[in-house]
Amino acid sequence: MPKCGAAAGALREASQKSNGVLAEMKAENKNIQWEHSYVAGDKTFCIYIADAPGLIAEHAERSGFPASKVTPVKCMIDPVTAEAD
Repeated sequence: MPKCGAAAGALREASQKSNGVLAEMKAENKNIQWEHSYVAGDKTFCIYIADAPGLIAEHAERSGFPASKVTPVKCMIDPVTAEAD
């Protein structure tokens, strides 16, 4: 996966802000975990594990990041999915 080049400093600051809000939410017994994010062009796609979609929206609001859409994942596939049981 390529590194983020010139944007690395801004992304580091955003990550630090996000981690701080996540720590606050954890202290409030809110179950949300940031797995990772993909930066693609002018969009960022963030992957979370959370008890409810509302927690992701709350994290976005408290962090000051836009979250225009939250899509629950129903299942995950990968190359191993192709293998027989």
